Amino acid sequence: MTKQQIRRSLIIVPMIALLVALAGAYNGQRINGIPIFMLCVGLAFLINWLAFIPAYRSQTEKYYDLTGTLTYLSVTTLALVLSSRIDVRSVLLAALVMIWAIRLGTFLFRRIQQSGKDDRFDKIKPNFLRFLNAWGIQALWVTLTSAPAIIAITSMKRTNIGIFAIIGLVLWLIGFTIEVVADYQKTQFRKNPANKGKFIQTGLWSRSRHPNYFGEIVLWTGVTIIAIPALQGWQWIALISPVFVTLLLTRISGVPMLEAKAEKKWGGQPDYEAYKAQTPVLIPKF
Repeated sequence: MTKQQIRRSLIIVPMIALLVALAGAYNGQRINGIPIFMLCVGLAFLINWLAFIPAYRSQTEKYYDLTGTLTYLSVTTLALVLSSRIDVRSVLLAALVMIWAIRLGTFLFRRIQQSGKDDRFDKIKPNFLRFLNAWGIQALWVTLTSAPAIIAITSMKRTNIGIFAIIGLVLWLIGFTIEVVADYQKTQFRKNPANKGKFIQTGLWSRSRHPNYFGEIVLWTGVTIIAIPALQGWQWIALISPVFVTLLLTRISGVPMLEAKAEKKWGGQPDYEAYKAQTPVLIPKF
């Protein structure tokens, strides 16, 4: 990214978050006249901007993913604590977001502790604005992905648990299971010295080249479906969550980066070319 693009991003990212906060706060609960959803969005950015300071001074990204987990937990807790009208749907949504955040955050933190670094940050860390932008983007990521849950928790609209909750919970369980199993299988594969320099093509990875990403898309779709009965008016902005997750993982930072990295490492090898030809990029073959 050029300096101009970075500066533009530093403005655009908070602006997108502000627009989502304004829309999500429609007919939402307030405290002292301030929409609770807007406070949650503000907290997400505050946590990440504060965490950036020691991270930049120490030139480390080791606590980046852990900060993301802390942000999810803090924002969800704030929504629950400040909302005066908590129902079963709110508790369910909060639990699902927290369980996912703790699991993924712990997994990513352990992985970076073992590897020593995240090479995505090698060129970013020394640059103040680029590194700051990365933390702002993480805050936006938390805002957009958790929007259905936080908006539903802070909404004034309350309805009984019904078919949407059941369908959403089933999807979340499927997605969460796929993501956890895929991460576990890849971790075990890498631990085996005999697999050094090889690519995984067993287990769920024989069905999809990125099964963990597929699982994440499915689980956030489940969260959104659970939240639907509590949405009204501009709060439908919450539907952006699964769309954002899908675009992020398939067009920006997930699949494209890993596919390019794999192509550079194994491209041209007969076994890898056969694996690509037989295995879908995202949606598993059954």
